[in-house]
Amino acid sequence: MSLVKSLLVFCVATAALAGSAQLKTGDAFPDLTKFKLEGQLPDSLAGKIVIVDFWASWCSPCKASFPVLDELQKTYGDKIVVIGVNVDEKRAEMDGFLKQHAAGFTIVRDANKQLVAMANINTMPTSFVIDGAGKVRSIHNGFHGDATKKQYITEIDELLKAK
Repeated sequence: MSLVKSLLVFCVATAALAGSAQLKTGDAFPDLTKFKLEGQLPDSLAGKIVIVDFWASWCSPCKASFPVLDELQKTYGDKIVVIGVNVDEKRAEMDGFLKQHAAGFTIVRDANKQLVAMANINTMPTSFVIDGAGKVRSIHNGFHGDATKKQYITEIDELLKAK
């Protein structure tokens, strides 16, 4: 009987997540401090361009995206904030990935999957470019090498010019 109950709970939870609204361009990005994320968030994101990147250790495109995100953080310095949100089931999986793929940007872990559920993330990696007012300006589903890098640069430069 407990297996049947477990399956029922899983199906209801999956249906609830599938029915949740997906973040769209122009929406306010959720306040990251409202989630029980493991790790240290930057003190303030107000007025900053923020890239929030959802990733997992098992994701091959995530491995390719890390050097680009790192480069963006170094190139733009304090004009942007890159935050990698890990969704691995076990912290050890995240730690193992980070030993091989160092990150010069903020890493947090969504162990309870609350932020992932609210953002309705279906693809790894998925990243959001957020303007200084906290609005989603663009969404990147997957990572496509130089094409994605060029899109990030164009989007960041446009947001910086608009300031």
